[in-house]
Amino acid sequence: MMAPHPDGVSHILVVEDDARLRALLARYLGERGFRVTTAEDAAQARIHLRFLQPDLMVLDVMMPGESGLTLTESLRAEGFAVPVLLLTARGAPEDRIAGFEAGADDYLPKPFDARELELRIRALLRRAAAPPPVPEPTTGPLPLGPLVFDPARAELRGPAGPVRLTGGEAALMSALARKPNEVLSREEIAAALGMDDAGERAIDVQVTRLRRKLEADPREPRFLHTVRGRGYVLKPGA
Repeated sequence: MMAPHPDGVSHILVVEDDARLRALLARYLGERGFRVTTAEDAAQARIHLRFLQPDLMVLDVMMPGESGLTLTESLRAEGFAVPVLLLTARGAPEDRIAGFEAGADDYLPKPFDARELELRIRALLRRAAAPPPVPEPTTGPLPLGPLVFDPARAELRGPAGPVRLTGGEAALMSALARKPNEVLSREEIAAALGMDDAGERAIDVQVTRLRRKLEADPREPRFLHTVRGRGYVLKPGA
């Protein structure tokens, strides 16, 4: 869970190479009560990230130099768990899937309505700031081989300490952990992730990303299993 900003104002980093759109987004989001920092490309975004940790990133996909997809993937590999909302002129299903595979939390095709962007930002911020779901009385820490998931804190820990989870990964893990050894349908998982319009493939991508952090061999999962035609099930075990 992300700690609230000291003054209660969410800080958004907007990374967009189109100067006009960048200025419009900064003005609009600023008028809606956000603190906004802008960057014209991935290189400038990385400079900003040395000195600040935004509450959310709005990131253009198609930029000169390093693309938004590559930047997202790189940040996730470095343990950067802040929500990322991708903007792109490409709105085909395969493009959205590529965004989720890179580690994005949401994806908005251009052209878009500024109000929709604001609503999606607020939804992601609520999810990132929400306290972990209260576990059922019978649900305690779940052993997953060398890892342990604590549902009360939505925290995954290993021998070296906490394992970083993105907001989507933490929400997925919490949903599965609330019903260990029970199959969750894709619809239930989509609702838990706030991804009702993302499609089955996007849910599969989220599961694949989480499986990489849980399993010694994600191709032969021991804990997070696919139940063909039904959904997914978490089977804890030492």
